[in-house]
Amino acid sequence: MTPEQFIDAALWFPETDESEPFGPGPLVYKISRQKMFALLRPSDPAVVNLKCDPELALELRAEFPAVTPGRHMSKRHWNSVRLDGTVPHDELLEMLEHSYRLVARGLHRSDRDRVLAVLGGESPTIGARN
Repeated sequence: MTPEQFIDAALWFPETDESEPFGPGPLVYKISRQKMFALLRPSDPAVVNLKCDPELALELRAEFPAVTPGRHMSKRHWNSVRLDGTVPHDELLEMLEHSYRLVARGLHRSDRDRVLAVLGGESPTIGARN
């Protein structure tokens, strides 16, 4: 997945805002301008930080060398993923949705219900692990 494809995918989610609060370069994706669910660092290769269930985070790190503990984030709850082409596109999209849903659960009830209603259903499994 290219950084441009990641940006398109992240902005697809309901009420997602993109900003550069850390200055030019890193792009932060928040739900309803409240909580971050992704951070894209345009390096070579680009790296994205995504929130993840702690047990699943360990499984993903074991399966994909490109998935490591979140850089500059809680190592337990965030993964950094190199966009070097080694993580399948569909898998990365599932990680992105998993991150969005985890963060959405922490919103105020009215906001949470509104954004998750647009997605409908439960979070997809990541490689049938959940």
